[in-house]
Amino acid sequence: MERKKYLLLMAGGSGTRMGADRPKQFLEIGGKALLHHTLDRFISAVPGLRVVVVLPEDWIAAWKDYCYLHNVICPQVPVSGGITRFHSVRNGLEKVPDGTLVAVHDGVRPFVSPALIRRLFEEADANCDGAIPVVPCVDTIKVLDKTDGGLVRAAGEKADRSRLYAAQTPQIFRSELLKRAYSEAYNPEFTDDASVAESYGMALKYLEGERYNLKITSPDDMKIAEKLF
Repeated sequence: MERKKYLLLMAGGSGTRMGADRPKQFLEIGGKALLHHTLDRFISAVPGLRVVVVLPEDWIAAWKDYCYLHNVICPQVPVSGGITRFHSVRNGLEKVPDGTLVAVHDGVRPFVSPALIRRLFEEADANCDGAIPVVPCVDTIKVLDKTDGGLVRAAGEKADRSRLYAAQTPQIFRSELLKRAYSEAYNPEFTDDASVAESYGMALKYLEGERYNLKITSPDDMKIAEKLF
């Protein structure tokens, strides 16, 4: 039997690097918040998708008002974020039942294609414990150490670019397994959901992601996003 599908939309950050008067997920392009653009991608990709949105506690009421004013017709369960992304995901997973598929996605990745979303859900449902989109690193990578005199080359260390990939979201998992993984103690090395799942021993499959599936974190990213929209 096909599993029900959930979206855990991560928008709990403060967005301090953006230097704006509000968290970056609420900044608007074309009259719509970035979070709204992102949500629309998933709604169009997966009919009947159930949505849990993780927000800063002080912005939950503002998001509810925004959805009312902009006629966002999508039932959502709002959840307060935690002190780290790890704890925010854990909070959101409390609202996701076992026996489902859950996509964990950054609220400020509004360019993900419906085709990629569907492909990842299909893989996670049929072939593995979780499906992770990745893109190859195209820049030359330097291994450097930070010193009082600046950045210096780490002696004897080099990175093989042909083996390096950048992980994206959505990362999609069998919910009961991801919930068990997130019951483990927090580790600073947990930089994304895949790293938590791997630590727990889940069998993950990596798929080619999309170059334009950008995460908007800085003013320069916002300028790029405006051009792409």
